[in-house]
Amino acid sequence: MGGIFGTIGKTSCIKDLFYGTDYNSHLGTKRGGLATYSEKGFVRSIHNLESTYFRTKFEPDLEKFIGNSGIGVISDTDSQPIIVNSHLGRFALVTVAKVANMKEIEAGLLRRMHHFAEFSGGDTNQTELIAMLITEGKDFVDGIERVYNHVKGSCTMLLLTEDGIIVARDKYGRLPLVIGKKEDAMAVTGESVAFPNLGYETVYNVGPGEILKLTADGFEQLRKPEKKMQVCSFMWIYYGYAPSTYENINVDDFRVKSGILMSKDEDVKPDLVGAIPDSGIGHAIGYSEGLQVPYRRAIIKYTPTWPRSFTPTNQKMRELVASMKLVPNKHLLEGKRAMLCDDSIVRGTQLRDNVKVLFDYGAKEIHMRISCPPLLYGCPFINFSASKSVLELITRRIVQEEEGDMNAHIDEYITPGTERYNKMVDIICKRLGMTSLKFNTLENVIEAIGLPKECVCTHCFDGSSYGHE
Repeated sequence: MGGIFGTIGKTSCIKDLFYGTDYNSHLGTKRGGLATYSEKGFVRSIHNLESTYFRTKFEPDLEKFIGNSGIGVISDTDSQPIIVNSHLGRFALVTVAKVANMKEIEAGLLRRMHHFAEFSGGDTNQTELIAMLITEGKDFVDGIERVYNHVKGSCTMLLLTEDGIIVARDKYGRLPLVIGKKEDAMAVTGESVAFPNLGYETVYNVGPGEILKLTADGFEQLRKPEKKMQVCSFMWIYYGYAPSTYENINVDDFRVKSGILMSKDEDVKPDLVGAIPDSGIGHAIGYSEGLQVPYRRAIIKYTPTWPRSFTPTNQKMRELVASMKLVPNKHLLEGKRAMLCDDSIVRGTQLRDNVKVLFDYGAKEIHMRISCPPLLYGCPFINFSASKSVLELITRRIVQEEEGDMNAHIDEYITPGTERYNKMVDIICKRLGMTSLKFNTLENVIEAIGLPKECVCTHCFDGSSYGHE
């Protein structure tokens, strides 16, 4: 994943750029970058974030940034921003993208006499690849159209030019993008949580495939939005920060509604409802409200030193980090029938360890409620890194074990109430050591979001999508 922020105004932009980009930190843990423009040219800085925080890395750099316009990125992929000098003019580029056909595009660009200067882990930097596609256009809009027409996956981007910021949302709107306004300045980001403390008010939702030009005085449309949209449902379920709003639908409001809807079919009456923090909290509050059972913080994230999770490369270290940051409350758990809500189950290893700890702290029963349907497909669109391979998913491993083929009878494993679906859930429940386990239904998720099903990407649950040629 990743997050982007851009701002342009009539005075120095660096304060808003610095804090606005930082408000995207929950979307990535690998790299961060900033670029500003002034009459003296572009200034850029990129830092590795794998072992520390964005603010810690960039605070010492701030004095070197000058100018009234800038863009920033939190990235789980490449080093960016990229700065390019081309026949279109000079520009800096940040992206949130997954280029599924990267080798194919790379080969075509090399045949057309392009070359690549920046590498990430031995591979071509995909943001530079996107920049090369843009420079083949007769103007910026034509160049971005080339990206839309060539990239399989998704690409949302900001281009910092010499006379403004060009804003382009992915052709199918996989990720949200919003425009903010305050006196003498404009801003753009995917996370509206970045706006309030900086004084911006959300004034416009960028449409799928829409291209805008942002100046200090406002914005103009350079390309009309597409009629079709498939915004990622996981933005509300997991990725999104609670105060953010996508397509005018608030993240925390969705999570509470989702919990209330799921609780209507509940047949267990627990002593308390709690959450695996943080993304399970809203769902648990809704569940508590629906069941009329008290919400209690039975397990809490230790925020003084674990405000967010870094991702060590070693699996054992990842598991240690996961266990260290969550602290159970024995006083609340001892002898209780506890119902815990979490956002999803991917591999299941972390949740299994959490459940064991909860029992070790005296819980009588642990009933787990998951706020989305079972994950049965990897994400081809937004680099959902936890599900690069379907065989990393506990669901598909069970299908493989039961059927000898991870794709066999998959429609039945997707459909709640079928014999195969029920058996899969039962196996997951037993392997993770829970008293009971239930997943939310796709119907509840769509109802809680409030958009038509065809406007929401649910590929990771049911394999359905368009724009995935």
